[in-house]
Amino acid sequence: MSHDLSLHQRRREPTPQELRNIHWLEVLQPHERARAEAALLVGDALPGDYVCRVGRPVTYWFGLVEGLLKICADNEQGQTVTFTGVPPGGWVGEGTAIKREPYRYNIQALRKSVVAGLPIDTFHWLLDHSLTFNRFMLDQLNERLGQFIAAREIDRMGSPEVRVARSLAAFFNPVLYPGMGQVLRITQQELAYLVGLSRQRVNEALANLQDQQAIRIEYGGLRVLDLDALRRTQFTANSLAV
Repeated sequence: MSHDLSLHQRRREPTPQELRNIHWLEVLQPHERARAEAALLVGDALPGDYVCRVGRPVTYWFGLVEGLLKICADNEQGQTVTFTGVPPGGWVGEGTAIKREPYRYNIQALRKSVVAGLPIDTFHWLLDHSLTFNRFMLDQLNERLGQFIAAREIDRMGSPEVRVARSLAAFFNPVLYPGMGQVLRITQQELAYLVGLSRQRVNEALANLQDQQAIRIEYGGLRVLDLDALRRTQFTANSLAV
């Protein structure tokens, strides 16, 4: 793989295993699935590669087969604001794809990743012809709205522990990120980028959550022991914000 080529130029057909990791294909009828699989492309992203940029016309509905992405944008002060991370199995940008509007955010690879893209015309063909895909999309949009409302509320809280707990709980949303299991492969530096805190404060927050037996820090990531405990931390913060 040449590092001189853009991610767009590194497009290729997905392997059979990569197709098996795209969970929404399972809701389609056989002829719908055949059309989607024939159109899907993947790209091998390097750390720092942009999957899409603010202002560019929408071309794909994007998903992550493996690796880690962040969705971010620059504010009026020129600072980068991270909205959320995307673990393997997640698909993002459906609202932009439905409206065919320019991207209002950047999607960037935090590590070496395999990114999938469904061309926008095939995406709209599925919307026009597949009832099960429309049902899937309604669930996706509903969960996405809840995710961003919660993120907006928690970002106003000063507690690093609450912010880290919210970010971790969001990764284990079974609708947005199916197949996550109990283990999240993420470094403390990557989590710091996503939460918007220093690595030291993230380290302290993770240690506190481990002391509460909500998580266990492991080599190369962490294991969630009590997802409800992480969500209760989130709920407490939301209550205080009312």
